[in-house]
Amino acid sequence: MTFFKSLSSLALGAALLSSAAFAGEITLNSDHSDPAPKKAMEELITDFQKANPDITVKWNNFDHEGYKSAIRNFLTADAPDVAAWYAGNRMEPFVKAGLFEDVSDVWEANGLNDQLKSASASMTIDGKKWGVPYTYYQWGIYYRKDIFAEQGIEPPKNWAEFLAACEKLKSAGVTPITIGTKALWPTGGWFDYLNLRVNGYEFHMELTSGKVPYTDPRVKAVFEKWGELVNAGYFNENHAAIDWQDAIPQMVQGQAAMYLMGNFAVATMKDGGLKEDQIGFMQFPEITAGIPMSEEAPTDTFHIPSGAKNKEDAKKFLAYLASPEAQTKMNATLGQLPVNNQAEKPADPFLSAGFEMLSNAYALAQFYDRDANAEMAKAGMEGFQEFMVKPDRLDAILERLEKVRARVHK
Repeated sequence: MTFFKSLSSLALGAALLSSAAFAGEITLNSDHSDPAPKKAMEELITDFQKANPDITVKWNNFDHEGYKSAIRNFLTADAPDVAAWYAGNRMEPFVKAGLFEDVSDVWEANGLNDQLKSASASMTIDGKKWGVPYTYYQWGIYYRKDIFAEQGIEPPKNWAEFLAACEKLKSAGVTPITIGTKALWPTGGWFDYLNLRVNGYEFHMELTSGKVPYTDPRVKAVFEKWGELVNAGYFNENHAAIDWQDAIPQMVQGQAAMYLMGNFAVATMKDGGLKEDQIGFMQFPEITAGIPMSEEAPTDTFHIPSGAKNKEDAKKFLAYLASPEAQTKMNATLGQLPVNNQAEKPADPFLSAGFEMLSNAYALAQFYDRDANAEMAKAGMEGFQEFMVKPDRLDAILERLEKVRARVHK
């Protein structure tokens, strides 16, 4: 039998008082409260129990905000056997605090070092694996295929080709790139990709974890590339006044040709009136030759807390979750991408393109506001937006961000 318990933040205390797990039962805490994730988890647990009839899963399903505020408490006070979280720098504090279990043996025993290869770096700290990723979605540049065809533009593969495409579009009276920065976070996608392409994944993760000053010349080099687009007028002028959805009508109406965004934007583009064959997807172009191509792909994960009472069965759950079959089914329900590169390729053309790109990525970044400390992320994205409006303030912006970094990462 499966136990499903939906918990609001008001009911967290009751969950923390759950009885100790026993052999043959695992307790799983997660925040899959939205309809599609909830259904995906119900199916996963049911299928796991069919495959492992001697194991019962007790599932505590929290709302998102309640989960974020409760996780550290339940990891230390009354740890479940399996807990949902995120990859990369969001995972690191719990690893450093000794609250997550090393699951390198699960990876080794189930061939996951090959099957989950693209997510390997974002699950590794001190040479060990600390969880299993099960879903992600791609970011990249969505573009108007018909406008590119009219202008004789091929999807650019490197920075020189990208700048040439932007100039050709602008000369034809089309804004090359649309964006809405009112909510700040879309600027994070631009900073992340430019840093990944200028300096590489390892540097990007060191910066977002607070180990590199924002006044470092390598950081300034990122903004210099960004400035090539800003100063040439390649972005829409009113971006600071609009949200990300409000940037899409410019693409729909043919006033703009490209949009760096997550795959969730495709539905909004179609709802706005674009046909599927008008939309193209391309990888963010290479900037520094020879730097491996890492991608932006927010990744959801499951972990075994170090205080788990039934680690043996918890590892069986992680191994099942990592399998191609489980990830194929789960992500079909979620409408996202399986991390396992042996999973079935999605039929949707944009998910299919994302699956190919992410399965072959060198490494995956999680997004600036996941990879960076919350206070640093807020200040950083405020600075990114200010730079896009007033690029001449760059030095002052970087000095301000460095003060925040020095305070946050004492």
